[in-house]
Amino acid sequence: MEKYSRLLLAYAFASTFFSCSTGNTSTSSYNVAPPQPVYPVPSDAQLAWHEMEMNAFIHFTTNTFTDLEWGYGDESPSIFNPSQLDADQWVRTLKEAGFKGVVLTCKHHDGFALWPSQYTEHSVKNSPYKNGQGDVVKEVADAAKKHGLKFGVYLSPWDRNRADYGEPSYIAYYRNQLKEIFTAYGPIFEMWFDGANGGDGYYGGARETRNIDRSTYYNWPTTLNMVRQLQPDPQVLFFSDGGPDLRWCGNEKGIGGETNWNTISNDTLYAGKFGIEELLNTGAEDGNKWIPAEVNTSIRPGWFYHAKEDSLVKTPEDLFEIYLTSVGRGSTLLLNVPPDQRGLIHENDVKALKEWKRLIDSAFKENFAAQAKVKADSFRGNAEAYTAANLTDGDKETYWATADGINTGTVEINLGKKQAVKYVLLQEYIKLGQRVKSFSVEVWQHNAWESVANATTIGFKRILKLETPVTTDKIRIKITDAKASPVISNIEVY
Repeated sequence: MEKYSRLLLAYAFASTFFSCSTGNTSTSSYNVAPPQPVYPVPSDAQLAWHEMEMNAFIHFTTNTFTDLEWGYGDESPSIFNPSQLDADQWVRTLKEAGFKGVVLTCKHHDGFALWPSQYTEHSVKNSPYKNGQGDVVKEVADAAKKHGLKFGVYLSPWDRNRADYGEPSYIAYYRNQLKEIFTAYGPIFEMWFDGANGGDGYYGGARETRNIDRSTYYNWPTTLNMVRQLQPDPQVLFFSDGGPDLRWCGNEKGIGGETNWNTISNDTLYAGKFGIEELLNTGAEDGNKWIPAEVNTSIRPGWFYHAKEDSLVKTPEDLFEIYLTSVGRGSTLLLNVPPDQRGLIHENDVKALKEWKRLIDSAFKENFAAQAKVKADSFRGNAEAYTAANLTDGDKETYWATADGINTGTVEINLGKKQAVKYVLLQEYIKLGQRVKSFSVEVWQHNAWESVANATTIGFKRILKLETPVTTDKIRIKITDAKASPVISNIEVY
């Protein structure tokens, strides 16, 4: 991961409330058409990715043994010798922490392949690990399958080991390695492209600096089409700064945009341009493609394991705040958890992850709004299919919607009794697009409605943490602006 050098792939690619109980008087749903989609909308693969919410990154290679973040490319394969490598421990730990997928750095900038690639000698096959018979990619892919996690891959386009980096022959080499990965270790849910491309390196002994035209050298359209043909189903999602399927969030701190549109026009980005972090963080309300932001950060200061950072592992409380600023802002979190020189996730990291999971489970244990009574100032065609009762029924495929041309709305949730409220969670039905531009949360206190939070976008999921927890028996959500009629599928209160 690089903070400053990023790979941009843009070229490649009414005032009275109506009761919403089942006993209300409403027209037949068959006579009222659902809202039309507000384009763009997510693909099935992107929808599945949104629902994963948390994935893990694993950075592990020769850098783990040289104490570097970027290997130069001249490292001897003999240094790669984990004594207790246990991919099952990695994936088991990650699953217990709540992750749904794992992305492995199969090849970083140093060019060392964690699988026995037939196209290079700079590979695990020439290391002492399992006497050259090891295959870390297979071990992780198999462990992921065993524990029900999806498997993703990272292959650095930059290769500081290859003598022909910068030449057309290297592109053939890179594609051959992709063929190896996608034919032997799939299915793969996400392919990750890093931002560093070109610079100084070993380059087979040349020891020089090489620069490439990032917008043309890799010929990304051809490469990505090749991968899609290798694995047409399930669809592979490609991540880079500008997409084409997933975008960078503009920082490596674990902070998604408080305003976070899943849409962006990646033709507004171009290779080599900097200063676009804010746009990547917020997305664009009028973006012409669905390219949601993935929020990436590491559990440690570095991306690879360093013993000196054993005391610097993020605390469970830090990780919980990251959860709120990533998943809680409509993004998916990609948290790096690097194995140590033994080939194990370090005890400090395991402890932090377990306690983090406990904090999440504790905070969101009891949904006060589950099956609660809800009423709205209007709903689409007075049809039962679109009543506000859908907001608390626990069914992600039902939703509250207003009539066409009604881009605001208010819903009131009766919690049944007074509860100490700290978090309010909302979800849009994003199959019909992202719509909400602003909303507010009010609570009933002192015989009046009091505002406790204001926000902009919702998207797949928005979690608002109240600055000061309040005790109330009623909550009111006001959609104050939207691109089209609001379509909200879920509201939860904790």
